[in-house]
Amino acid sequence: MQMETSVSSRIEPASASSFPKVLRRRLDRFFADAALSPKADPMMWGKIAIGMAVLAGSWVALYTFDPTSWKFIGLYVLGGLAQTFLLLNIAHDSNHNAISSRPVVNKTLNYVFDLCGISSYMWRILHHRGHHSCINLHGEDDAIEGRGLFRFTPHDARTPLHRFQHIYALFLYALFSLEYVFVRDFQSFFSPGHDYLTRTKHPLREYVILFAGKAFYLMYMLVLPIMVMKESLLLVLAAFFVVHLIVGLSVVLVFQTTHVIEDTYFPLHRSEFENGVYHVFATTADYATENPLVGWLVGGLNHHVVHHLCPYVCHTHYAPLTRIVKETAEEFGVPYRQHSTMTKAIWHHLLLLKQLGNEN
Repeated sequence: MQMETSVSSRIEPASASSFPKVLRRRLDRFFADAALSPKADPMMWGKIAIGMAVLAGSWVALYTFDPTSWKFIGLYVLGGLAQTFLLLNIAHDSNHNAISSRPVVNKTLNYVFDLCGISSYMWRILHHRGHHSCINLHGEDDAIEGRGLFRFTPHDARTPLHRFQHIYALFLYALFSLEYVFVRDFQSFFSPGHDYLTRTKHPLREYVILFAGKAFYLMYMLVLPIMVMKESLLLVLAAFFVVHLIVGLSVVLVFQTTHVIEDTYFPLHRSEFENGVYHVFATTADYATENPLVGWLVGGLNHHVVHHLCPYVCHTHYAPLTRIVKETAEEFGVPYRQHSTMTKAIWHHLLLLKQLGNEN
């Protein structure tokens, strides 16, 4: 009930203090006034239990009930949906040490990435150094690197292919997780494209975990169904491909619709804003913040402004913090970007792609 209390009753009038200071003070005071920990609450622990149970249950069912081909695909895809849920809800929060004040808990849960075929170590580097520290920054933010296939910012060179990027975008987004599993991680380790990766000396144990994690993932996703369950190679590969279409498309759309839309800004230099808070508001957008189901499914990442302001906070606290952000931004006249639904956010993302593909 404390979290649902009117936000305005906890907000003091604006003073001569700057917007970033007032906003930070109000966000911090929310937890102090409500006597809440910013880390995982019972809802979060319940989500962890549900995600793990569905993933484990789908694989137990596969080996226990000897399903027909269609039931095999159904259970296999159910496991893929559980992986998507775990990546967005558990792995991402643990990556930010937002689940527990005990590092070992976050570190352990972060291996959900490896369970899903993605290097947790490399994701942590790319996500923190290659995104959070340089949101929408041309040439630095890894999340807006189009690699010739996409033009995500007006600062990228346009090619004739980009005229059609709003058409083929969703098809290539669906291949995102396949690329991460088979290409991106290895490329980042052995042929890095960013200076910060080139300068980083990766511990030997991370190379071991990289190969062990990939081997384990491919073993339980591909090899065992063929060798133990005697399923046909084509059936398993088809199910594997469908799972990655779901994971890839879901993860990319959840993130891209928060930074790459019509009215977000793409700075050329880190020094363009006097404070990082203004940088977050200019480059980041929310969607469907009044829809608790969306927030529950996407790990609160629809409350993306709050996520960038408070990455150490568990996402189950984002909804009331977003109300504080909205009221404070309105009070100080700072633009706050949002779409009422995820569908609208996706539409405006595709509109930006069309615009960038047709204009210099």
